Amino acid sequence: MAEIVPFYGVLPAPVFASRVAALPYDVYNREEARECASKDRLSFLNIDRPETQFDPSQDMYAPEVYQKADEMLQEEIAEGIFVQDPEKNYYIYELTMEGRSQTGLVACASIDDYIHNVIKKHENTRPEKEEDRVHHVDACSAQTGPIFLAYHRDERVAAVITRTKRGKPIFDFISEDGVRHRGWRISDTSDIIEICGAFSAIDRLYIADGHHRAASAVRVGLQRRAKYHDYEGDEEFHYFLSVLFPDDELLIMDYNRIVKDLNGLSVPEFLTQIGESFEVAPCDSAQKPQKKGDVTMYLDSRWYRLTLKPQYRSEDPVMGLDVSALQRYLIGPVLDIQDPKWNRRIDFVGGIRGLSELERLVDQEGWAVAFAMYPTSIDELFAVADAGLLMPPKSTWFEPKLRSGLFLHLFER
Repeated sequence: MAEIVPFYGVLPAPVFASRVAALPYDVYNREEARECASKDRLSFLNIDRPETQFDPSQDMYAPEVYQKADEMLQEEIAEGIFVQDPEKNYYIYELTMEGRSQTGLVACASIDDYIHNVIKKHENTRPEKEEDRVHHVDACSAQTGPIFLAYHRDERVAAVITRTKRGKPIFDFISEDGVRHRGWRISDTSDIIEICGAFSAIDRLYIADGHHRAASAVRVGLQRRAKYHDYEGDEEFHYFLSVLFPDDELLIMDYNRIVKDLNGLSVPEFLTQIGESFEVAPCDSAQKPQKKGDVTMYLDSRWYRLTLKPQYRSEDPVMGLDVSALQRYLIGPVLDIQDPKWNRRIDFVGGIRGLSELERLVDQEGWAVAFAMYPTSIDELFAVADAGLLMPPKSTWFEPKLRSGLFLHLFER
């Protein structure tokens, strides 16, 4: 059963919350991170991506870079930009985008639950990305970006959250992208006991986003266990920062594909070949897929609807995903892109950018074809994770993005 515990939250002072809050470190390349971090010294991106404080020629993975992150964090705590709560609490983090809200419980999850697969994964991690966050977490003795977890809705947890949200939030601001962020503190002892008890009856949680952050937090926790071999078991390094959302509030957007060329085929030849596995029909205008099994395609200044033929559909949790079908029956055999994770002829575009971005990339940026996907559902994600399987690369795009810096979890050095 899941162990979800309160913690001594380190939060920005309310007056600084909007300036501190930053998008996750991994949505930026190096140049973008430097530009964005330079706009405000309080942006948490400065700490999350400490190479921004050095000359561009600096090795971004050098020990002194991670040490700089710790120095900046400790300085901002000393300055009162961040304040640690004196008691262990749960917290609430609500995000509202375009009139739609989702509310998460901010808490700490157990590294043992991760190890024993109570916390289920659907994605492999890349060693170099995991190693980077291991060094960052270890240097700062802190988790600075929460892991995005999902769970099947629980009415006991929902009741506490609803009741707490009637009070005054501890922060309330609208970020540059129009998303409203609000937070509350759950400090009542009976509410804390209620939430702890509710999760102790939940037998599985799911990583929705943040596999690298989770894996690195667990590795550092195990390193601290080895360092403090006489540990008691209640030390903070046994836990990692998470925001847990009920499944019925989550929005997964489409994660679309663009390809540089048609693998030497003419447009008519390409359409003929994909017609072997898909029904192909022209669209009068730009359209998103309306149901599972459909893909819309932008090619040669025209939109088409592709529908996978019945004989190629699968009940397998992974093979039945639309992104798997497109890869298996079109991108692989027709376009000869066998490993989309590494092949530079293919790229991925988050659905938040819309169909107009796919048109722009094909019409103006030299890409040959774009595929708009029907979003993977949260139930599909759960089914893959429950089966112990892995999602194909770039299967899910969650919006809105959780901000880093609003909640920090410090642990023993």
